Amino acid sequence: MNTGSQLSPNMIYEMVAKADFRKHFHLGGFKATRELVTLCQISENQHVLEVGCASGRTACYLAKTYGCRVTGVDLLPAMVDRANERAGRDGVRNLVDFRVGDAQALPFEYAQFDVVIGEFITGLVEDKLQAVREYLRVTRPGGVIGLNEATWLQSPPRELAEQLSYVFGVQGDLLSADAWRELLVRAGLQGVTAKSYRAESMSNRRDDLSDVLRTLPRMVTMAATNPSFRHFIKMSLSLPKDFLEYFGYGFYVGTK
Repeated sequence: MNTGSQLSPNMIYEMVAKADFRKHFHLGGFKATRELVTLCQISENQHVLEVGCASGRTACYLAKTYGCRVTGVDLLPAMVDRANERAGRDGVRNLVDFRVGDAQALPFEYAQFDVVIGEFITGLVEDKLQAVREYLRVTRPGGVIGLNEATWLQSPPRELAEQLSYVFGVQGDLLSADAWRELLVRAGLQGVTAKSYRAESMSNRRDDLSDVLRTLPRMVTMAATNPSFRHFIKMSLSLPKDFLEYFGYGFYVGTK
């Protein structure tokens, strides 16, 4: 299958930021976020790092719900701006801090965080092993690293694998649950657990619809002026109806 030029994660994130989406779309929706938080046993007196914070929804939720300190990093300055705006709206600016940063070279000293989490971000980077090693580097001894990541549930047809890699901007191969677990163990995590799930939809449909309607005028302008955005939308809409039979998400949690 010829999908045209591969979109990098940066290109996709730039388009999402320009469209002004205020949430971070991932399989399992916010229910999956809450389960990841439970698995990581996040509590009030911890300092949490969220890698790939996007518009800050998860970080602000953690601060409001648990009263913990949260630092978020994202590649895009525009996303960091969105996250700071959300922190102001949610009244948690005293508990959260957002900055620009790369998962493969985090801008922090050794052993600063009690918990490091990431949602559908590690699978997008070019060097996944290096990213997980960075999570370990900035985690305190005994701390927890927890990921929610795109996961193959069964071996897909080659064309579907290529199309999903294109739509999600994945660098390298998408991974199975076993491959994710092996990656975390290889990076040096201890006691790694892996749980994978099918997804009924990409995320919460009601929330998605309200966000799309709010940003519709901007999206129409982008479609008229940006060929890459048009091609991205076309590829997204052409995914086969049964793709979620092959493609789901998984939780991968270990300790330092």
